[in-house]
Amino acid sequence: MPKKLWAAFSIINVMIAVVGLNGFLSTRELNAVAESHVSRGMAGMSALTDVISNVKELRIIVYSYYNAASASDAQNLRDRLKAGDEELLKSVDAYKLIGEEAFGPEVAELRTRAVALTEVNDRIFALRTAGDVDAAMAMIKTEGKKASHDMIEQTEKLIELTRKRVAGKAEDGAATAQTATILCVTLALAAMALIVFIWLLINRSVAAPMSRIAQVTTTLAEGGKTDVPFRERGDEIGEIAQAVEQFRAAAVARAEIDAAHAKEQEVVTTTLRTSLQAISEGDLTQNITAEFPPAYGELKNNFNMAVSALRELIGAVAESAVAIRTGSSEIAQASEDLARRTESNAASLEETSAAITQMDERLRATAAAAGRTVQRADGAMTVVGSGREIADEAVQAMGRVSESAKGIDSVIEGLDKIAFQTRVLAMNAAVEAGRAGDAGRGFAVVADLVSALAMRSEEEAKRAREQLTATQTDIGTAVEAVQRVDGALQNISGDVTEVHSLLSNIASDNQAQSSTITEISATIGTMDQATQQNAAMVEETSAAARNLNSEVTSLSDRAAMFRTGNEGLRAAPRPVATAKVAAVQPAAIRKPMKALATADDWMDF
Repeated sequence: MPKKLWAAFSIINVMIAVVGLNGFLSTRELNAVAESHVSRGMAGMSALTDVISNVKELRIIVYSYYNAASASDAQNLRDRLKAGDEELLKSVDAYKLIGEEAFGPEVAELRTRAVALTEVNDRIFALRTAGDVDAAMAMIKTEGKKASHDMIEQTEKLIELTRKRVAGKAEDGAATAQTATILCVTLALAAMALIVFIWLLINRSVAAPMSRIAQVTTTLAEGGKTDVPFRERGDEIGEIAQAVEQFRAAAVARAEIDAAHAKEQEVVTTTLRTSLQAISEGDLTQNITAEFPPAYGELKNNFNMAVSALRELIGAVAESAVAIRTGSSEIAQASEDLARRTESNAASLEETSAAITQMDERLRATAAAAGRTVQRADGAMTVVGSGREIADEAVQAMGRVSESAKGIDSVIEGLDKIAFQTRVLAMNAAVEAGRAGDAGRGFAVVADLVSALAMRSEEEAKRAREQLTATQTDIGTAVEAVQRVDGALQNISGDVTEVHSLLSNIASDNQAQSSTITEISATIGTMDQATQQNAAMVEETSAAARNLNSEVTSLSDRAAMFRTGNEGLRAAPRPVATAKVAAVQPAAIRKPMKALATADDWMDF
């Protein structure tokens, strides 16, 4: 079989290698055609297009130079002509490097015409620069035009040759692709036919016999009887058929042995079923007395020993259950008493914690109020200090007003002197007017008016002095009043300072007391939490003890269901009264502390 498979797959590998080789050679040839098209055809066409563009650009430069309007434009066009000539020759040289080798003469001709075009353009520029406009225009229309057309014509000829060359390459590539396609299809069809032939051959020589042997094996495994085919073959399938035949013979022999063992097992299983049913009904006094085959004699002895050990175990469990039930009842009663006392202590601690918490809150409120009072006292001290500053400013202002009044008194005195001198002058003027007679009458009238005005000035100065004197008296009185106010404010500031000191001490004491009460509250809270946890643990212990008592009672009842032959010797269970535990209600926690924790309770605990 391995040789057949090796030969079949070797043929398939050869076909695959031929198809791959054909694909490789075809792909390489097509790649060469594509590379030639890209590197020479398309690149050459692009280079020739650049040549035509450069020729047209030179033609435009020549016409522009002929029509140049200024020296700067002319210089610029000469520079552009030089650059254009170089670019044209470069483009021709570039095409020479990438063009087809078969186009060598045409490329040389293109180079010659490019040089001729540049020489004609140089002569046209020389004529235009010398000022011979007509000769320059004539050369532009004759030699220049012909050189440009010759250059373009040669370029287009090369473009047409390149197109034909590319078309030929494309036809060669198409023929190669068609040949490769036909060969690939032919080889693929041949490979498919070969694979179908190999599959039919393997199916007939390998798969069908293996399927038949699998059916025979399944039939034998299910207990059926059938002949094993293909035992006469000399390959692997024949070896498998021989092995299956040996399995069939061994299975027949095994079936005969199993039938004999089945009869012996039936006797053993029947006896065990009867004994186990008696055990399930609670009868542990039954032993196996029937005769077992020698192979199962040890099973009989082991069963009887197990029943005897189970009988002794159940008897011991029943006696221990009675003792455990009595002890668990006592533990449950003690746990319930401990739970009640622990719950009472927890309630007392909780009430104490609540009371201390209230004290802590009140002390905190008192401390906060003292702090606010200290802040108010600080504000009052600030206000009193501001009042004293304002009083000092008022006293200083009054002093400045008093000094100003003294200055005004000097001014009034000066005005009084001026009025007196004015009156004296008016009297002198009146005397002089009397001496002058009629000529001095008008001057006498003026002197009288001036004298009257001077007398009025003296009267007003007197009144101003009296008002100023009264004002100075009032200012002195105001200064004394402000000084008394400043003294009162000073006394108030001293009293407020003392009050501030007392309130600060009170606030500090309250803070210290609040901190102490907070620590006490935290400690009692911790004790309360621990006591609550202890109460919960005691309650859980009590519940566990009750559950244990219930489980032990159930165990004792179940043990009593078995008959061990010692029922008369087993002690009768002693009934134990179980106490009911009253659950702690929320109201019990809020009872007065003196009603919860008494000396008798602690002594009992």
